[in-house]
Amino acid sequence: MFETLKNAFKTKDIRRKIWMTLLLVLVYRIGCYIPIPSLNISVLQGAFSSADFLGVLSSITGGSMQNATLFALGILPFINSFIIMQLLTLVIPALERMSKEGEEGRNKLTQITRIVAIGLAVIQAIGIVIMWHNSQGIVPLFDYEIGSTTAPILTMAITIIILVAGSTMVMWLSERITEYGIGNGTSIIIFIGILATAGTSIAGAFKQVTENWTYIWNIIGYILVVVAILAFIVFVDGAERRITVQYAKQVKGNKMYGGQTTYIPIRVNGSGVMPIIFASSLLMFPQMIIQLFFSDSEAAVWYARYMGTGTPVYYVLLALLILGFSYFYAQIQFNPDDVSKNLQQYGGFIPGIRAGKPTSDFLKKINNRITLFGAIFLMLISLIPTFVFLALSGQYSGYDLGLANSFSATGLLIVVSVALEINKQLESQIMMKHYKGFLK
Repeated sequence: MFETLKNAFKTKDIRRKIWMTLLLVLVYRIGCYIPIPSLNISVLQGAFSSADFLGVLSSITGGSMQNATLFALGILPFINSFIIMQLLTLVIPALERMSKEGEEGRNKLTQITRIVAIGLAVIQAIGIVIMWHNSQGIVPLFDYEIGSTTAPILTMAITIIILVAGSTMVMWLSERITEYGIGNGTSIIIFIGILATAGTSIAGAFKQVTENWTYIWNIIGYILVVVAILAFIVFVDGAERRITVQYAKQVKGNKMYGGQTTYIPIRVNGSGVMPIIFASSLLMFPQMIIQLFFSDSEAAVWYARYMGTGTPVYYVLLALLILGFSYFYAQIQFNPDDVSKNLQQYGGFIPGIRAGKPTSDFLKKINNRITLFGAIFLMLISLIPTFVFLALSGQYSGYDLGLANSFSATGLLIVVSVALEINKQLESQIMMKHYKGFLK
C-alpha cells in the first residue's frame, strides 16, 4: 500500500485528487467540532454515556453527535436513504427501469435518494431535538423564551434547521470526494469517523493506566486482538473462487480467434461491508425513532430491554439480516444469467457444463455457496469480537476503559474494507494513467 501511495504522488492528476480528498475530509472534521449554540453539551454527553444505542450512533459520526456539533447527524440519513432506494428499486418497476437507463437514469435515482435523505434528516433532527429538550439539553437563545414554562419552539426550530443543513453538507462533501477525490466519499466519511472515535477512546484508556497500571495488559491484549482480526479480514477479503472458462477457436476471414483459457473470479466476501451497514442501519432505525420520540414511554423501556442494542434478540436479528442482505447484494453484483449469455455470445464455455441454462444454474449454485461462506464470515466478525472487546474493556469486571467503543468488529471491517478499496482505486487510476501515457 505504501508503494501505491508513493506511485500515486508521482502522478500529477492522482496527487491532486488525494490532496482534494484530504482537504474535503479536513472540512468535514472541522464541522465535527463546531458546536451548536443552543445545546448544553455536558447534559447530552451524560445521556450518551448511559445509552449503548446512542453511543453506536455517535461512533459512526466521529463523536459529533455526542458533542452536539454541526455534523451531529453525519452521513446516517444518506445511508438510510440509499438502503431504502436499493430495496424500492427491486419492488417498484418504474425505479427498476430508471436504474437500467444508463447514466441519465442513475442521475435521476441519485437525485431522488438525495431528496429522501433530506426528508429522513428532517425526521431525525426533529426527534433528536425533542429528545434533547426532554433531557434539559436545549438552551433558549431568545430572551422571551428564558424562564418560560413552554417549550422554546423558535430555538428548537433553528436547531433542527442547523442539523439538517449539517447533514446535507456532509452528503455534499461525500459526493465531492467521489467526484473530485479518489472515490466513494460515503465510505471515506464513515472511515474517518470511526478512526476519530477510536483515537479518542484509546487515548482515554491510556489515561486510566495512570490510575491502575494493570490496565496496560488490557490495552496490550486489545491491540493484539485487533491486529489478529485485521489480518483475518485481509485474508478473507482476498479469497475468491475461480471458475475456469475456455473459448472455442473461431476463424474470421484469414485470422483465428479464441482458443484461450481464462476464469471467472467470485470473491468470498464480494459484498464487502455493505450487508453489515445495511443490517445495522435497519436495526437502529426503529430504535432511533422510539428513543427520539417516545423515550419516556413503556414501549421504549421494553424495546431497549428486550430488543435494543446489546440484547440477545438484537444479535440474532443482526445475524439474520446480514445473511439476507449478503444474498441481496450478491444478486445485485453478480447475475448468472447475464454472465451465461455473454459467455455463449463470445464462444466461451465452462468445461463439463453445457452452454445456456445449465451454465447459468451452475454459476448460480456456486455463487450461492460462496455467498453463504461470506455471510458466515460477516456474522462471525460482527458478533464474536464484540464480546471479546467488552471483556478486554473491563465491562464484565466492574470497570470500563472505553475500549469497546474505540473499535467495534464492524468498525474494523469497515476500516479494512475502505482501506483496501482505496488502495485498489489508486492502483487502477495509476494503471490508467500509464496506459494513457503509453498511447500518447
